[in-house]
Amino acid sequence: MMRKDVNKPKGKTSAYAFFVQTCREEHRKKNPEQSVNFAEFSKKCSERWKGLTAGDKKCFEDMAKADKVRYNREMRDYVPPKGFGKRGRKRKDPNAPKRPPSAFFVFCSEYRPSVKQQFPGLSIGDCAKKLGEMWSKLSQSEKLPYEEKAQKLREKYDRGHGGLPWGGRPDVPQEPRLFSSGRRGRGGRRRRGRRR
Repeated sequence: MMRKDVNKPKGKTSAYAFFVQTCREEHRKKNPEQSVNFAEFSKKCSERWKGLTAGDKKCFEDMAKADKVRYNREMRDYVPPKGFGKRGRKRKDPNAPKRPPSAFFVFCSEYRPSVKQQFPGLSIGDCAKKLGEMWSKLSQSEKLPYEEKAQKLREKYDRGHGGLPWGGRPDVPQEPRLFSSGRRGRGGRRRRGRRR
């Protein structure tokens, strides 16, 4: 789970968010005991907001402008702690070793050239699909050599930095691993930058 900087200024509040806060306060005053069904409440707020004139919305827009000024002022003075970028994300250590590939990626590196040779007009995505189909058709015993190779690469990786992240430096806090293989992210896909 990503760490959050508790000292970072509260984000900007939009005009609509101020309007919803006002609606919520009105509802609490009228019905202090009644619990709110969020879906219905949001729908009613949205309909009321659409029905407001520009003059009615102006006070909420002024509140949003004032809050934006507050946010910009606080962000000017805010210095993110070490390890956090502009958006609060931890910066990646450029000296960190490359993670070892999973058994599937070991398989892909071996068979990709032959698939490209067999189907020369295949795009990168279609080539990956083809390799995925080939991998899923393999039996467990046929996958075993790739899993063993991936395991050896994993052990070499772990030995290379003493089981610690970022080159074996104990001063860097270790985050729990969510996946046992080299997979990351939703659906096990590795996230990469956009190709242009």
